[in-house]
Amino acid sequence: MSPHAPPLHGSLPPEGADLPWGGPAAGRMSPHAPPVVEIRNLWSVFRTAGVDTLIHKDLNLTIEKGELLSIVGGSGSGKTVLLRQILGLETPLRGSITVLGRPAAELTHAGAASRVGMLFQHGALYSAFTVLENIAFPLRELKALPEDLVRDAVMVKLQMVGLDPAHAHKMPADLSGGMIKRVALARALIMDPPLLLLDEPTAGLDPDRSDAFCALVRSLHQELGLTVVMVTHDLDTIYEISTRVAVVADKHVIVDAPPREVIAFDHPFVREFFLGGRGLRAMELLRAQPQDE
Repeated sequence: MSPHAPPLHGSLPPEGADLPWGGPAAGRMSPHAPPVVEIRNLWSVFRTAGVDTLIHKDLNLTIEKGELLSIVGGSGSGKTVLLRQILGLETPLRGSITVLGRPAAELTHAGAASRVGMLFQHGALYSAFTVLENIAFPLRELKALPEDLVRDAVMVKLQMVGLDPAHAHKMPADLSGGMIKRVALARALIMDPPLLLLDEPTAGLDPDRSDAFCALVRSLHQELGLTVVMVTHDLDTIYEISTRVAVVADKHVIVDAPPREVIAFDHPFVREFFLGGRGLRAMELLRAQPQDE
């Protein structure tokens, strides 16, 4: 595969069918539909102690509706920076990012939460707010809904992420790591955005809670028709739920394809990340999944 080849989707199964590399096909549109995220010729600079370091150079990436895309790369490759730029929180040095047909910079304006939900690595809950107040925050910022409707919406989202309504009045300090992730996910979804960004969603979770969270994301992806973009280093998570993987190395996306095709791509980072000891153990999960017919 050429390093600059377009995404490889191949022959897709019917809508709603399980994809052979571990993820549902629900929500995918026709090839002629506009992409959810379009990144073109992106250059990014990271400044540390007054010194500028170029981390992205001519990076290109297209994300279609209904995908569950994992972004992987080495330390310092700018994976989280890329998420923040898609969210409109950071501005690239050069190039363009469009999200749902509009420049990413516009996402910082009012109503952004209705277009993109973001789950930060450690949850980023407000420690002085209850669970209910954390989830309700984006809705209350709009000042457009009566309080009883806000509370009802929060309770629906709590149920959606698998938490009992009794948790609504707890403080973040009283929650386990897995519960914090679920509350943060509920907050990210409170405005029903079509695009969900996840930064290391299973970081800090034990294997059982990680598996449960992956199952939750996969279920929501399918049931809500979400487009999900996830930065992760967890190979089990990648193999379990990704429909496609984009590998960032050498300052750009070197390969962008389903997991099985990424593994076959000849590059030092791919060999080290996917085919090292951890990668070979995690690959057993991929081998256990149905092969393409």
